[in-house]
Amino acid sequence: MMRFASGRRIISGIPVWRCIQQIINTPNCTSKALQKCHVHTAVFLPLRPTSTDRLLSIRSMSWHASRLCHGKSHDPSNQSSSKEGFSMKALIQAPKPALYLGFSGLIPFLSAPLLMAATQSFYPEVAYAQMVYGASIVSFLGGARWGFAIPPGSPAQPDWMNLGNSVVPSLLAWLALLCKDNITEGALIVIMGLGLSLHYDLTLLPGYPAWFKAMRTVLTLVATSSLVAMLALKKFCTERKIKEIQK
Repeated sequence: MMRFASGRRIISGIPVWRCIQQIINTPNCTSKALQKCHVHTAVFLPLRPTSTDRLLSIRSMSWHASRLCHGKSHDPSNQSSSKEGFSMKALIQAPKPALYLGFSGLIPFLSAPLLMAATQSFYPEVAYAQMVYGASIVSFLGGARWGFAIPPGSPAQPDWMNLGNSVVPSLLAWLALLCKDNITEGALIVIMGLGLSLHYDLTLLPGYPAWFKAMRTVLTLVATSSLVAMLALKKFCTERKIKEIQK
């Protein structure tokens, strides 16, 4: 039912506030409901609206109704993570020198527990040498971040986050070297340093390529497992010294 007043037409019989209340209370407004809301909320319109004015009015009301029903619009492009993901398949893209040198660096880690397991004996000198090598690797990982962030054009900026956190592995390596009389504590500090460095490179300090992240994950898991195996052999095997064997 339509009635005219002062050259304008007003839709009667449907209160405007009730229509707006229905829009707000409706959890998921459908397109049909929005179309009905367009009719109800077009309260004051010119007597002879042009096609352009009507189109602008419908678009404006549609936008406000959508905001009331659904809140902020979700753009799929905005949901993409800023941190680059990776998978173990990225190892195929790794340069051969990096693969060969990286995995050959596991030899000192693996040789110590293998020797102890083969002889059923725990050698403190060998365990300390393994721990010292692990500490040097932890310090190297911290310095690698400096070398990656300093060159101009690098995706990692030389800020406090990158450079400051990269000093922490070197400090942990220094603490591990101080534990000469307690190999267990030194090995645990090295394990913590390896895990912390991996956490920095994967999450906190992004910028490395995917193949390097995958290789770092594999190398860190093998290195920490070798240190854990050394500590287990220390507990279950008889302690012997290399000097006693030479005599």
